[in-house]
Amino acid sequence: MILTLLGATTLAVWIYLLAFRGGFWRMESASPMDAPAPPLPGVVAVIPARNEAEVVGQAVRSLAGQNYGGDFHIVLVDDGSSDGTADAARRAAGNELLTVVRAAPLPDGWTGKLWAVSQGVAEAERRAPEFLLLTDADITHPPSNLSDLVARAERDGYDLVSYMAHLSCRTTAERALMPAFVFFFFLLYPPAWIRDPRRANAGAAGGCMLVRREALARAGGIGAIRGAWIDDCALARAIKRRGGKVWLGVSEQTRSLRGYVDFGEAGRMISRSAFTQLHHSAWLLAATVAGLLVTYVAPPALVLVASGSARWLGAAAWLVMAFCYWPAVRFFGRPAYEAAGLPLVALFYLAATMHSAWQWWRGGGERWKGRCQPISHSRAAVRAGRTR
Repeated sequence: MILTLLGATTLAVWIYLLAFRGGFWRMESASPMDAPAPPLPGVVAVIPARNEAEVVGQAVRSLAGQNYGGDFHIVLVDDGSSDGTADAARRAAGNELLTVVRAAPLPDGWTGKLWAVSQGVAEAERRAPEFLLLTDADITHPPSNLSDLVARAERDGYDLVSYMAHLSCRTTAERALMPAFVFFFFLLYPPAWIRDPRRANAGAAGGCMLVRREALARAGGIGAIRGAWIDDCALARAIKRRGGKVWLGVSEQTRSLRGYVDFGEAGRMISRSAFTQLHHSAWLLAATVAGLLVTYVAPPALVLVASGSARWLGAAAWLVMAFCYWPAVRFFGRPAYEAAGLPLVALFYLAATMHSAWQWWRGGGERWKGRCQPISHSRAAVRAGRTR
């Protein structure tokens, strides 16, 4: 009876996720947009960069090659790099299109990335652009990307338009984990709910965010989220809370150059922000562990150890789970049978989340590009986030 109840519960969960979670699992790519009508608004791209010489040239070169007829400029904030990041960016863009800003020392209460972004935005404001393109030093953009982003924002009046970049999927670890990374992200932040002004849900993908400068100012600027570790979603929430319209989609051509050689490296990437996503709450961690076990582990476990109706309920839940996961697997060009492996991948993510909590409790803080955010600053940011 207990196993049958467990099977019915996990099947009910997957029916809910399939039918009532905003269709998050569909993985619909952003459709190409017609070029926006002139006069085109001015745009400044802001790139925070810390020791990114290996990839920043490709990222800047892709921005320099945009097919955009309006005023466009790139601001790169060199955040204490020691590997020639700024020189690599200059060689890729040329001095007329690119401005390099040396980041000032990191003040208390800021994460390193957001401090760099804030200085880039301050430099960009000298040109009074209508839009800011907040992107990363490891993201490449197809030639039509800026035009598509602007057209989408202008056509539908969005204040923040964001593309989830296509993550690297070459190594064994990447092939196993990256489809699930996007799947879980959209599960937490269903794009259809983000677009709906009647819902409070807000989210964005930090690698490619086009934001109206006026909307950013209304939200309090980058300083309003200065301690946020998951800064992209924090920015989306700040903009939507003040009446802004937010759009999030997935792009096949906007690509991340960041690679993960093995499972340890990929696990550290997941662990870096997993417990932050849970607001550093032990209760939310316990609920997440229980939820992951019931949702992802119980179906195959019931198929293997149960009998009768419990086994069939578990098999049905596993089938619905694989059906929901298959679009993400297909998006990354992986064979359909890998969709059945989501329970094993979920266990890896669960372990990474537990590791994230352990690091937090032992006072390890959080890291970005080798810089550890002090634990006191992280906890202050959590308290501030709960009061905003």
